[in-house]
This record gives sequence, C-alpha cells and structure tokens, in this order.
Amino acid sequence: MRLFCFIILLLVTTLNLIGPFPITELTLIWVLLFRPVWFYDLILKIYNKQ
Repeated sequence: MRLFCFIILLLVTTLNLIGPFPITELTLIWVLLFRPVWFYDLILKIYNKQ
C-alpha cells in the first residue's frame, strides 16, 4: 500500500510539473464526492487506534 501511494504521489507531482493540469484539485474533489473504499481504508490504516 505504501508503494502504491508513493507511485500515485510521484505521478501527480510529475503531471503538475509538466503542465498546468489541476490533477490534485480534481482528485480531492473526486475523493470528497464519491468517498472511494480505498481512501477510507487508507485513512483507517493511517489513524488506526488500537
């Protein structure tokens, strides 16, 4: 999962450097609107309270 997050962040950074694509903003809007399961699982892993 850590590798997946790193690859996605690397891809987003590269796309933002190449041109003025609002990738980060569009991704944030998509996550806020649709609340995908993978994002929820990632948040649970980050803030796991045992």
